[in-house]
Amino acid sequence: MTNRLLAAGTAALLIAALVGACSTSQESPAKTGTDARKAPTAALQSFYSQTPDWAGCGEGFECAKVKVPLDYAKPSGEQIEISAIRLPATGERMGSLFINPGGPGASGIQYARAAPFLFSDDLRARFDIVGFDPRGVGESAPVTCMTSHQLDAYVGLDGSPDTPAEIAAQENGSKSFAAACQAKSGSLLPFVGTANAARDMDVLRGVVGDSGLTYLGKSYGTYLGALYADLFPKRVRALVLDGAVDPAVSSFSANKVQAQGFEVALKAFTEDCLRASGCPFTSRTVDGAMAEVSGLLQKADEHPLRNDLGDGRVIGEAWTVLGIVTPLYDHQQWPRLRAALGQAFKGDGSDLLRMADILVDRRPDGVYSNQTESNMAINCVDHPYPKGTATYEKAAVDAAKAAPHFGSFVMWGSFPCSFWPVKAAGGDAADSVKPLKAEGAPPILVVGTVRDPATPYEWAKGLASELSSGVLLGYDGDGHTAYRTGSACVDTAVDDYLIALRVPKNDMVCPEAG
Repeated sequence: MTNRLLAAGTAALLIAALVGACSTSQESPAKTGTDARKAPTAALQSFYSQTPDWAGCGEGFECAKVKVPLDYAKPSGEQIEISAIRLPATGERMGSLFINPGGPGASGIQYARAAPFLFSDDLRARFDIVGFDPRGVGESAPVTCMTSHQLDAYVGLDGSPDTPAEIAAQENGSKSFAAACQAKSGSLLPFVGTANAARDMDVLRGVVGDSGLTYLGKSYGTYLGALYADLFPKRVRALVLDGAVDPAVSSFSANKVQAQGFEVALKAFTEDCLRASGCPFTSRTVDGAMAEVSGLLQKADEHPLRNDLGDGRVIGEAWTVLGIVTPLYDHQQWPRLRAALGQAFKGDGSDLLRMADILVDRRPDGVYSNQTESNMAINCVDHPYPKGTATYEKAAVDAAKAAPHFGSFVMWGSFPCSFWPVKAAGGDAADSVKPLKAEGAPPILVVGTVRDPATPYEWAKGLASELSSGVLLGYDGDGHTAYRTGSACVDTAVDDYLIALRVPKNDMVCPEAG
Protein backbone atom coordinates (compact mmCIF):
# COMPACT_ATOMS: atom_id res chain seq x y z
CA MET A 1 0.00 0.00 0.00
CA THR A 2 1.10 3.53 -0.66
CA ASN A 3 1.70 5.57 2.44
CA ARG A 4 4.24 6.78 4.93
CA LEU A 5 3.25 4.06 7.37
CA LEU A 6 4.04 1.04 5.35
CA ALA A 7 6.77 -0.85 3.68
CA ALA A 8 4.98 -4.10 3.75
CA GLY A 9 8.01 -6.35 3.78
CA THR A 10 9.23 -4.88 7.01
CA ALA A 11 8.68 -7.93 9.22
CA ALA A 12 11.20 -9.90 7.21
CA LEU A 13 13.53 -6.96 6.76
CA LEU A 14 13.73 -6.39 10.50
CA ILE A 15 15.83 -9.54 10.34
CA ALA A 16 17.44 -8.79 6.99
CA ALA A 17 18.63 -5.40 8.21
CA LEU A 18 20.83 -7.16 10.75
CA VAL A 19 22.66 -9.12 8.09
CA GLY A 20 25.75 -7.56 6.53
CA ALA A 21 27.94 -8.53 3.62
CA CYS A 22 31.34 -10.20 3.89
CA SER A 23 33.86 -11.06 1.20
CA THR A 24 33.87 -14.69 0.13
CA SER A 25 32.69 -16.21 -3.13
CA GLN A 26 31.39 -19.57 -4.31
CA GLU A 27 31.40 -21.49 -7.57
CA SER A 28 28.54 -20.69 -9.92
CA PRO A 29 25.74 -23.25 -9.99
CA ALA A 30 25.14 -24.98 -13.27
CA LYS A 31 22.23 -23.78 -15.35
CA THR A 32 19.48 -26.26 -16.12
CA GLY A 33 17.66 -26.63 -19.38
CA THR A 34 17.65 -24.59 -22.57
CA ASP A 35 13.98 -24.23 -23.44
CA ALA A 36 13.50 -21.67 -20.68
CA ARG A 37 16.02 -19.40 -22.38
CA LYS A 38 13.86 -18.99 -25.46
CA ALA A 39 12.06 -15.66 -25.50
CA PRO A 40 8.28 -15.56 -25.91
CA THR A 41 8.81 -13.28 -28.91
CA ALA A 42 11.72 -12.84 -31.28
CA ALA A 43 12.05 -9.18 -30.31
CA LEU A 44 12.88 -10.18 -26.74
CA GLN A 45 15.17 -13.08 -27.60
CA SER A 46 18.37 -11.23 -26.79
CA PHE A 47 17.19 -10.48 -23.24
CA TYR A 48 16.28 -14.08 -22.43
CA SER A 49 19.47 -15.47 -23.94
CA GLN A 50 21.94 -13.12 -22.24
CA THR A 51 24.59 -14.58 -19.97
CA PRO A 52 25.15 -12.29 -16.97
CA ASP A 53 28.56 -12.02 -15.34
CA TRP A 54 27.85 -13.50 -11.91
CA ALA A 55 30.59 -12.49 -9.48
CA GLY A 56 31.17 -13.22 -5.83
CA CYS A 57 29.78 -10.48 -3.58
CA GLY A 58 30.33 -11.86 -0.08
CA GLU A 59 29.24 -14.73 2.18
CA GLY A 60 28.91 -17.16 -0.74
CA PHE A 61 26.55 -14.87 -2.65
CA GLU A 62 26.92 -13.97 -6.31
CA CYS A 63 25.68 -10.75 -7.89
CA ALA A 64 24.96 -9.75 -11.47
CA LYS A 65 23.10 -7.22 -13.57
CA VAL A 66 20.57 -8.29 -16.18
CA LYS A 67 19.47 -6.06 -19.06
CA VAL A 68 15.77 -5.53 -19.73
CA PRO A 69 13.89 -3.07 -21.94
CA LEU A 70 12.68 0.10 -20.27
CA ASP A 71 9.52 -0.21 -22.37
CA TYR A 72 8.49 -3.76 -23.31
CA ALA A 73 6.42 -2.30 -26.15
CA LYS A 74 9.70 -1.04 -27.64
CA PRO A 75 12.25 -3.78 -26.85
CA SER A 76 14.83 -2.31 -29.25
CA GLY A 77 14.74 1.00 -27.42
CA GLU A 78 16.28 2.15 -24.13
CA GLN A 79 17.46 -0.53 -21.72
CA ILE A 80 17.84 -0.59 -17.93
CA GLU A 81 19.65 -3.04 -15.67
CA ILE A 82 18.07 -5.18 -12.96
CA SER A 83 20.41 -6.02 -10.08
CA ALA A 84 20.15 -9.60 -8.88
CA ILE A 85 21.78 -11.77 -6.23
CA ARG A 86 21.80 -15.51 -5.65
CA LEU A 87 22.91 -17.92 -2.96
CA PRO A 88 23.74 -21.26 -4.62
CA ALA A 89 21.97 -24.39 -3.41
CA THR A 90 23.81 -26.33 -0.73
CA GLY A 91 22.70 -29.77 -1.92
CA GLU A 92 21.20 -31.44 -4.96
CA ARG A 93 20.01 -28.41 -6.87
CA MET A 94 16.63 -28.56 -8.60
CA GLY A 95 16.35 -24.92 -9.72
CA SER A 96 15.98 -21.36 -8.44
CA LEU A 97 13.66 -19.94 -5.80
CA PHE A 98 12.87 -16.31 -6.61
CA ILE A 99 11.92 -14.16 -3.63
CA ASN A 100 10.44 -10.74 -2.91
CA PRO A 101 9.98 -9.19 0.56
CA GLY A 102 7.25 -6.69 -0.27
CA GLY A 103 6.88 -2.94 -0.19
CA PRO A 104 6.74 -2.07 -2.95
CA GLY A 105 10.16 -0.57 -2.55
CA ALA A 106 11.81 -3.10 -0.26
CA SER A 107 15.11 -4.44 -1.56
CA GLY A 108 15.08 -8.04 -2.73
CA ILE A 109 18.87 -8.00 -2.63
CA GLN A 110 19.02 -7.07 1.04
CA TYR A 111 16.28 -9.59 1.74
CA ALA A 112 18.25 -12.36 0.06
CA ARG A 113 21.27 -11.49 2.22
CA ALA A 114 19.29 -12.86 5.16
CA ALA A 115 18.48 -16.15 3.39
CA PRO A 116 20.20 -18.32 6.04
CA PHE A 117 17.69 -17.00 8.59
CA LEU A 118 14.62 -16.59 6.38
CA PHE A 119 14.48 -19.89 4.50
CA SER A 120 14.65 -23.47 5.71
CA ASP A 121 17.69 -25.69 5.25
CA ASP A 122 15.60 -27.94 3.00
CA LEU A 123 14.77 -25.09 0.63
CA ARG A 124 18.34 -23.82 0.62
CA ALA A 125 19.61 -27.32 -0.19
CA ARG A 126 17.41 -27.70 -3.28
CA PHE A 127 17.22 -24.17 -4.67
CA ASP A 128 19.47 -21.27 -5.48
CA ILE A 129 17.88 -18.39 -3.54
CA VAL A 130 17.52 -15.54 -6.06
CA GLY A 131 16.64 -12.01 -5.01
CA PHE A 132 16.47 -8.89 -7.13
CA ASP A 133 15.61 -5.24 -6.77
CA PRO A 134 12.54 -4.61 -8.94
CA ARG A 135 12.83 -1.77 -11.42
CA GLY A 136 12.73 1.60 -9.68
CA VAL A 137 13.99 0.07 -6.42
CA GLY A 138 17.40 0.06 -4.76
CA GLU A 139 20.07 -0.87 -7.27
CA SER A 140 17.76 -1.32 -10.29
CA ALA A 141 17.28 2.03 -12.07
CA PRO A 142 16.12 3.59 -8.78
CA VAL A 143 13.48 6.30 -8.61
CA THR A 144 14.88 9.38 -6.89
CA CYS A 145 12.83 12.33 -5.72
CA MET A 146 13.70 14.16 -2.50
CA THR A 147 16.77 14.85 -0.40
CA SER A 148 16.96 13.17 2.98
CA HIS A 149 16.17 16.48 4.67
CA GLN A 150 13.07 16.86 2.50
CA LEU A 151 12.02 13.30 3.29
CA ASP A 152 12.35 13.99 7.01
CA ALA A 153 9.87 16.83 6.57
CA TYR A 154 7.50 14.79 4.42
CA VAL A 155 7.49 11.74 6.70
CA GLY A 156 6.94 14.01 9.71
CA LEU A 157 3.81 15.64 8.29
CA ASP A 158 0.80 15.47 10.59
CA GLY A 159 -1.10 12.39 9.42
CA SER A 160 -4.29 13.37 11.24
CA PRO A 161 -4.68 17.01 10.16
CA ASP A 162 -7.54 18.72 11.96
CA THR A 163 -6.99 22.38 11.06
CA PRO A 164 -6.96 24.20 7.68
CA ALA A 165 -3.24 24.87 8.12
CA GLU A 166 -2.44 21.19 8.74
CA ILE A 167 -4.53 20.14 5.74
CA ALA A 168 -2.75 22.74 3.60
CA ALA A 169 0.59 21.34 4.80
CA GLN A 170 -0.49 17.86 3.70
CA GLU A 171 -1.49 19.18 0.30
CA ASN A 172 1.72 21.14 -0.19
CA GLY A 173 3.87 18.25 0.99
CA SER A 174 2.12 15.78 -1.32
CA LYS A 175 2.36 18.10 -4.31
CA SER A 176 6.05 18.66 -3.59
CA PHE A 177 6.68 14.92 -3.38
CA ALA A 178 5.05 14.28 -6.76
CA ALA A 179 6.81 17.24 -8.38
CA ALA A 180 10.20 16.16 -7.05
CA CYS A 181 9.77 12.68 -8.51
CA GLN A 182 8.81 14.16 -11.87
CA ALA A 183 11.81 16.49 -11.82
CA LYS A 184 14.39 13.80 -11.02
CA SER A 185 12.85 10.62 -12.45
CA GLY A 186 10.22 11.73 -14.93
CA SER A 187 11.32 9.53 -17.83
CA LEU A 188 11.35 6.43 -15.59
CA LEU A 189 8.07 6.93 -13.73
CA PRO A 190 5.66 5.56 -16.38
CA PHE A 191 7.57 2.26 -16.53
CA VAL A 192 8.00 1.27 -12.87
CA GLY A 193 4.67 -0.52 -12.47
CA THR A 194 4.39 -4.08 -11.23
CA ALA A 195 3.42 -5.47 -14.63
CA ASN A 196 6.84 -4.51 -15.95
CA ALA A 197 8.50 -5.92 -12.82
CA ALA A 198 6.71 -9.22 -13.53
CA ARG A 199 8.03 -9.18 -17.09
CA ASP A 200 11.51 -8.53 -15.72
CA MET A 201 11.13 -11.52 -13.41
CA ASP A 202 10.28 -13.70 -16.39
CA VAL A 203 13.46 -12.55 -18.12
CA LEU A 204 15.40 -13.47 -14.96
CA ARG A 205 13.69 -16.87 -14.90
CA GLY A 206 14.82 -17.49 -18.45
CA VAL A 207 18.33 -16.23 -17.81
CA VAL A 208 18.91 -18.67 -14.93
CA GLY A 209 17.57 -21.52 -17.06
CA ASP A 210 14.39 -22.47 -15.20
CA SER A 211 11.54 -23.77 -17.36
CA GLY A 212 8.98 -22.65 -14.77
CA LEU A 213 9.04 -20.02 -12.02
CA THR A 214 9.37 -21.11 -8.40
CA TYR A 215 8.64 -18.09 -6.21
CA LEU A 216 7.98 -17.00 -2.64
CA GLY A 217 6.65 -13.47 -2.30
CA LYS A 218 5.53 -11.71 0.85
CA SER A 219 3.03 -8.86 1.22
CA TYR A 220 3.28 -6.68 -1.92
CA GLY A 221 5.35 -9.54 -3.30
CA THR A 222 2.09 -11.50 -3.47
CA TYR A 223 0.75 -8.94 -5.94
CA LEU A 224 3.93 -9.26 -8.01
CA GLY A 225 3.57 -13.05 -7.97
CA ALA A 226 -0.15 -13.04 -8.77
CA LEU A 227 0.36 -10.59 -11.62
CA TYR A 228 3.17 -12.76 -12.97
CA ALA A 229 0.85 -15.76 -12.92
CA ASP A 230 -1.85 -13.78 -14.70
CA LEU A 231 0.60 -12.73 -17.43
CA PHE A 232 2.47 -16.04 -17.70
CA PRO A 233 0.25 -18.82 -16.30
CA LYS A 234 2.01 -21.56 -18.28
CA ARG A 235 5.41 -20.51 -16.92
CA VAL A 236 4.45 -21.07 -13.28
CA ARG A 237 5.94 -24.03 -11.43
CA ALA A 238 5.03 -23.12 -7.83
CA LEU A 239 4.14 -19.79 -6.23
CA VAL A 240 3.76 -19.06 -2.51
CA LEU A 241 1.97 -15.77 -1.84
CA ASP A 242 2.36 -15.03 1.90
CA GLY A 243 0.61 -12.09 3.55
CA ALA A 244 -1.60 -11.61 0.53
CA VAL A 245 -2.74 -8.39 -1.08
CA ASP A 246 -6.15 -8.57 -2.75
CA PRO A 247 -6.01 -6.78 -6.13
CA ALA A 248 -9.81 -6.74 -6.32
CA VAL A 249 -10.04 -4.24 -3.43
CA SER A 250 -10.09 -0.53 -4.32
CA SER A 251 -7.33 1.76 -3.07
CA PHE A 252 -9.38 3.59 -0.45
CA SER A 253 -11.08 0.39 0.72
CA ALA A 254 -7.66 -1.25 1.05
CA ASN A 255 -6.37 1.68 3.09
CA LYS A 256 -9.31 1.46 5.48
CA VAL A 257 -9.11 -2.31 5.91
CA GLN A 258 -5.37 -2.11 6.41
CA ALA A 259 -5.76 0.52 9.11
CA GLN A 260 -8.26 -1.75 10.84
CA GLY A 261 -5.65 -4.50 10.65
CA PHE A 262 -3.23 -2.35 12.59
CA GLU A 263 -5.92 -1.68 15.18
CA VAL A 264 -6.38 -5.44 15.60
CA ALA A 265 -2.63 -5.86 15.99
CA LEU A 266 -2.39 -3.03 18.53
CA LYS A 267 -5.19 -4.59 20.56
CA ALA A 268 -3.44 -7.97 20.44
CA PHE A 269 -0.25 -6.27 21.62
CA THR A 270 -2.00 -4.59 24.55
CA GLU A 271 -3.63 -7.87 25.59
CA ASP A 272 -0.22 -9.53 25.56
CA CYS A 273 1.41 -6.61 27.35
CA LEU A 274 -1.05 -6.71 30.22
CA ARG A 275 -0.01 -10.32 30.86
CA ALA A 276 3.73 -9.57 30.67
CA SER A 277 6.19 -8.13 33.15
CA GLY A 278 7.37 -4.61 32.49
CA CYS A 279 4.16 -3.54 30.79
CA PRO A 280 4.06 0.29 30.84
CA PHE A 281 0.29 0.73 30.92
CA THR A 282 -1.16 1.98 34.19
CA SER A 283 -4.59 0.66 33.25
CA ARG A 284 -5.17 -3.07 33.65
CA THR A 285 -7.77 -3.34 30.89
CA VAL A 286 -7.34 -3.49 27.13
CA ASP A 287 -9.68 -0.55 26.56
CA GLY A 288 -7.78 1.45 29.12
CA ALA A 289 -4.44 0.62 27.51
CA MET A 290 -5.73 1.57 24.07
CA ALA A 291 -6.90 4.88 25.54
CA GLU A 292 -3.40 5.45 26.93
CA VAL A 293 -1.97 5.01 23.42
CA SER A 294 -4.50 7.57 22.18
CA GLY A 295 -3.39 9.93 24.89
CA LEU A 296 0.26 9.49 23.91
CA LEU A 297 -0.50 10.34 20.28
CA GLN A 298 -2.45 13.41 21.31
CA LYS A 299 0.39 14.49 23.58
CA ALA A 300 2.94 14.08 20.78
CA ASP A 301 0.70 16.10 18.47
CA GLU A 302 0.49 18.99 20.91
CA HIS A 303 3.89 18.74 22.63
CA PRO A 304 6.49 16.67 20.73
CA LEU A 305 8.36 13.97 22.58
CA ARG A 306 12.02 14.36 23.48
CA ASN A 307 14.57 13.25 20.89
CA ASP A 308 17.95 12.20 22.28
CA LEU A 309 19.34 11.06 18.92
CA GLY A 310 20.89 14.46 18.24
CA ASP A 311 19.48 14.80 14.71
CA GLY A 312 17.09 17.67 15.39
CA ARG A 313 13.93 15.86 14.30
CA VAL A 314 10.72 16.79 16.06
CA ILE A 315 8.96 13.67 17.34
CA GLY A 316 5.40 14.65 16.73
CA GLU A 317 2.42 12.40 16.17
CA ALA A 318 3.60 11.08 12.80
CA TRP A 319 6.96 9.74 14.00
CA THR A 320 5.26 8.35 17.12
CA VAL A 321 2.74 6.42 15.04
CA LEU A 322 5.51 5.05 12.83
CA GLY A 323 7.44 3.91 15.89
CA ILE A 324 4.43 2.07 17.27
CA VAL A 325 3.57 0.48 13.93
CA THR A 326 7.00 -0.96 13.19
CA PRO A 327 7.12 -3.67 15.90
CA LEU A 328 3.49 -4.58 15.24
CA TYR A 329 4.72 -6.26 12.05
CA ASP A 330 6.61 -8.85 14.08
CA HIS A 331 5.27 -10.12 17.40
CA GLN A 332 8.81 -11.04 18.45
CA GLN A 333 9.48 -7.29 18.60
CA TRP A 334 6.66 -6.65 21.09
CA PRO A 335 9.01 -6.54 24.10
CA ARG A 336 10.88 -3.75 22.38
CA LEU A 337 7.61 -1.88 21.89
CA ARG A 338 6.78 -2.28 25.57
CA ALA A 339 10.09 -0.69 26.51
CA ALA A 340 9.78 2.11 23.97
CA LEU A 341 6.27 2.98 25.12
CA GLY A 342 7.48 3.03 28.72
CA GLN A 343 10.02 5.70 27.75
CA ALA A 344 7.51 7.59 25.61
CA PHE A 345 5.01 7.82 28.47
CA LYS A 346 7.82 9.58 30.34
CA GLY A 347 8.29 12.01 27.47
CA ASP A 348 11.22 10.36 25.65
CA GLY A 349 10.41 9.25 22.10
CA SER A 350 13.94 8.29 21.06
CA ASP A 351 13.36 4.52 20.95
CA LEU A 352 10.14 4.97 19.00
CA LEU A 353 12.05 7.13 16.53
CA ARG A 354 14.72 4.44 16.14
CA MET A 355 12.02 1.91 15.25
CA ALA A 356 10.30 4.34 12.88
CA ASP A 357 13.61 4.67 11.03
CA ILE A 358 13.58 0.91 10.39
CA LEU A 359 10.18 1.17 8.74
CA VAL A 360 11.13 4.05 6.44
CA ASP A 361 14.64 2.65 5.90
CA ARG A 362 16.48 5.70 7.22
CA ARG A 363 20.07 5.00 8.25
CA PRO A 364 21.66 6.40 11.43
CA ASP A 365 23.55 8.93 9.29
CA GLY A 366 20.21 10.37 8.16
CA VAL A 367 20.33 9.01 4.62
CA TYR A 368 17.25 7.21 3.30
CA SER A 369 17.16 4.35 0.86
CA ASN A 370 14.79 5.02 -2.03
CA GLN A 371 12.14 2.78 -0.43
CA THR A 372 9.69 5.60 0.34
CA GLU A 373 10.06 7.11 -3.13
CA SER A 374 9.81 3.85 -5.06
CA ASN A 375 6.87 2.73 -2.91
CA MET A 376 4.95 5.81 -3.94
CA ALA A 377 6.04 5.72 -7.57
CA ILE A 378 5.07 2.09 -8.10
CA ASN A 379 1.73 2.29 -6.34
CA CYS A 380 0.68 5.52 -8.01
CA VAL A 381 0.97 3.92 -11.47
CA ASP A 382 -0.27 0.49 -10.38
CA HIS A 383 -3.64 1.54 -9.00
CA PRO A 384 -6.26 4.23 -9.57
CA TYR A 385 -6.46 6.80 -6.77
CA PRO A 386 -9.15 9.46 -6.30
CA LYS A 387 -8.34 13.13 -6.77
CA GLY A 388 -8.97 16.16 -4.60
CA THR A 389 -8.17 17.30 -1.10
CA ALA A 390 -11.78 17.19 0.05
CA THR A 391 -12.04 13.56 -1.09
CA TYR A 392 -9.06 12.55 1.03
CA GLU A 393 -10.26 14.60 3.99
CA LYS A 394 -13.62 12.81 3.96
CA ALA A 395 -12.00 9.40 3.50
CA ALA A 396 -9.57 10.06 6.37
CA VAL A 397 -12.42 10.97 8.73
CA ASP A 398 -14.26 7.79 7.76
CA ALA A 399 -11.15 5.64 8.20
CA ALA A 400 -10.45 7.20 11.60
CA LYS A 401 -13.88 6.11 12.81
CA ALA A 402 -13.06 2.51 11.89
CA ALA A 403 -9.43 2.66 13.04
CA PRO A 404 -8.92 5.54 15.51
CA HIS A 405 -5.15 5.22 15.90
CA PHE A 406 -4.15 4.59 12.28
CA GLY A 407 -7.02 5.29 9.86
CA SER A 408 -6.23 8.91 9.10
CA PHE A 409 -2.49 8.25 8.71
CA VAL A 410 -2.99 5.41 6.26
CA MET A 411 -5.46 7.39 4.14
CA TRP A 412 -3.46 10.62 3.92
CA GLY A 413 -0.36 8.58 3.09
CA SER A 414 -1.75 8.00 -0.41
CA PHE A 415 -2.31 11.69 -1.07
CA PRO A 416 0.68 12.24 -3.45
CA CYS A 417 -1.04 9.88 -5.91
CA SER A 418 -3.74 12.53 -6.26
CA PHE A 419 -1.10 14.75 -7.91
CA TRP A 420 0.94 12.06 -9.67
CA PRO A 421 2.31 13.43 -12.95
CA VAL A 422 2.20 10.26 -15.09
CA LYS A 423 0.16 7.19 -15.86
CA ALA A 424 1.61 3.76 -16.48
CA ALA A 425 2.95 3.30 -19.99
CA GLY A 426 1.08 0.77 -22.07
CA GLY A 427 -2.07 0.85 -19.98
CA ASP A 428 -0.67 -1.44 -17.27
CA ALA A 429 -2.34 0.49 -14.46
CA ALA A 430 -5.83 -0.70 -13.69
CA ASP A 431 -8.53 1.66 -14.94
CA SER A 432 -10.82 -0.26 -12.63
CA VAL A 433 -10.19 -2.67 -9.82
CA LYS A 434 -10.34 -6.28 -10.94
CA PRO A 435 -9.27 -9.70 -9.68
CA LEU A 436 -6.35 -11.65 -11.09
CA LYS A 437 -7.36 -15.15 -12.21
CA ALA A 438 -4.19 -16.66 -13.73
CA GLU A 439 -6.29 -19.14 -15.70
CA GLY A 440 -4.30 -22.19 -16.69
CA ALA A 441 -1.72 -21.92 -13.91
CA PRO A 442 -0.99 -24.91 -11.64
CA PRO A 443 -2.00 -24.68 -7.95
CA ILE A 444 -0.88 -21.43 -6.30
CA LEU A 445 -0.51 -21.40 -2.50
CA VAL A 446 -1.89 -18.29 -0.76
CA VAL A 447 -0.92 -17.90 2.91
CA GLY A 448 -2.67 -15.58 5.36
CA THR A 449 -2.18 -14.80 9.06
CA VAL A 450 -5.39 -14.32 11.04
CA ARG A 451 -4.19 -11.22 12.92
CA ASP A 452 -1.84 -9.82 10.30
CA PRO A 453 -1.58 -6.04 10.86
CA ALA A 454 -0.64 -4.99 7.32
CA THR A 455 -2.39 -7.47 5.02
CA PRO A 456 -5.58 -8.61 6.75
CA TYR A 457 -6.62 -12.25 6.53
CA GLU A 458 -9.65 -11.40 4.44
CA TRP A 459 -7.29 -10.35 1.64
CA ALA A 460 -5.70 -13.79 1.59
CA LYS A 461 -9.16 -15.34 1.39
CA GLY A 462 -10.06 -12.99 -1.43
CA LEU A 463 -6.94 -13.63 -3.50
CA ALA A 464 -7.15 -17.40 -3.06
CA SER A 465 -10.77 -17.41 -4.24
CA GLU A 466 -10.04 -15.13 -7.22
CA LEU A 467 -7.10 -17.14 -8.57
CA SER A 468 -8.42 -19.99 -10.71
CA SER A 469 -6.05 -22.42 -8.96
CA GLY A 470 -5.68 -20.66 -5.60
CA VAL A 471 -5.26 -22.75 -2.43
CA LEU A 472 -5.60 -21.01 0.96
CA LEU A 473 -3.40 -21.84 3.96
CA GLY A 474 -4.24 -19.94 7.14
CA TYR A 475 -2.18 -19.32 10.26
CA ASP A 476 -3.95 -18.49 13.53
CA GLY A 477 -1.22 -16.14 14.70
CA ASP A 478 0.05 -12.57 15.02
CA GLY A 479 2.42 -10.52 12.91
CA HIS A 480 2.91 -9.84 9.24
CA THR A 481 3.30 -12.98 7.05
CA ALA A 482 3.58 -16.55 8.30
CA TYR A 483 6.45 -18.51 6.75
CA ARG A 484 9.43 -18.87 9.12
CA THR A 485 7.80 -16.84 11.89
CA GLY A 486 7.46 -19.74 14.32
CA SER A 487 4.85 -22.12 12.93
CA ALA A 488 6.26 -25.54 12.04
CA CYS A 489 2.89 -26.32 10.46
CA VAL A 490 3.18 -23.41 8.00
CA ASP A 491 6.86 -24.05 7.30
CA THR A 492 6.32 -27.72 6.53
CA ALA A 493 3.37 -27.03 4.23
CA VAL A 494 5.27 -24.35 2.30
CA ASP A 495 8.44 -26.44 1.96
CA ASP A 496 6.53 -29.53 0.82
CA TYR A 497 4.72 -27.47 -1.80
CA LEU A 498 7.82 -25.71 -3.15
CA ILE A 499 10.00 -28.82 -3.23
CA ALA A 500 7.64 -31.70 -3.99
CA LEU A 501 4.59 -29.79 -5.29
CA ARG A 502 2.46 -31.35 -2.56
CA VAL A 503 -0.46 -28.97 -2.13
CA PRO A 504 -2.05 -28.67 1.35
CA LYS A 505 -5.78 -29.01 1.79
CA ASN A 506 -7.60 -25.83 0.85
CA ASP A 507 -8.65 -23.68 3.83
CA MET A 508 -6.38 -25.55 6.23
CA VAL A 509 -5.55 -23.35 9.25
CA CYS A 510 -2.35 -23.93 11.19
CA PRO A 511 -2.63 -23.36 14.95
CA GLU A 512 -0.84 -20.54 16.72
CA ALA A 513 2.80 -21.36 17.37
CA GLY A 514 3.46 -22.46 20.91
